[in-house]
Amino acid sequence: MELSGQQLAAVLRPLPARAYSIASSLLAHPEEVHLTVGAVRYQSNGRHKHGACSSFQADHLLIGDTARVWVDRNEYFKLPQDPSTNIIMVGAGTGIAPFRAFVEERAETGASGQNWLVFGNPHFTTDFLYQTEWQQHLKRGTLSRLDVAFSRDQEAKVYIQHRLLEQSRRLYHELENGASFYVCGDKNRMAADVQRALLTAISQESGQDEAYAADYLKQLRKSRRYLEDVY
Repeated sequence: MELSGQQLAAVLRPLPARAYSIASSLLAHPEEVHLTVGAVRYQSNGRHKHGACSSFQADHLLIGDTARVWVDRNEYFKLPQDPSTNIIMVGAGTGIAPFRAFVEERAETGASGQNWLVFGNPHFTTDFLYQTEWQQHLKRGTLSRLDVAFSRDQEAKVYIQHRLLEQSRRLYHELENGASFYVCGDKNRMAADVQRALLTAISQESGQDEAYAADYLKQLRKSRRYLEDVY
């Protein structure tokens, strides 16, 4: 039995929707929504592969074209209500997206809380997303601290969890003084590694055991001061 193109398409399931974190503040960019999209391209079994949605946006959408989108809500992954609260933002790759929005929003509203960003990607020269913007925020004081980890730029791989552990005293001090901690990026590896580093830092700097650190993290989650946007 031969199938027509229409019959074949009818038995295939629709492509699942792709979700992207909004990477901009409406106050900074009225009537605009920015996304941070990493085009997926690789070779497998001698064939070139590409991400259906990311490569569509990168290679086929032109200025003036339209695409169907909708806005979904992440009820809890948002800035603290108190603008004086310090925040710690940890992201790798395109996980930087919501933190660009956070810092823009706080810059526009004049929030007094300090903003600390920890960002990681493979290479400094090609993967330092929004580099000039972060440098400008540092100069203006709208970003109080920036720690970066470019894992492939040296023989020994360095990841964001290593940067957190290097700053364990500062990290614990911020948490003890009410800072909120945000994580965005890969769920299976990065987020788990960051959580382990955080638990180690809490135990080490408090002088307490693993059970204390686990309960400390549990309380951070309960009070919505440890928030994740992972995928």
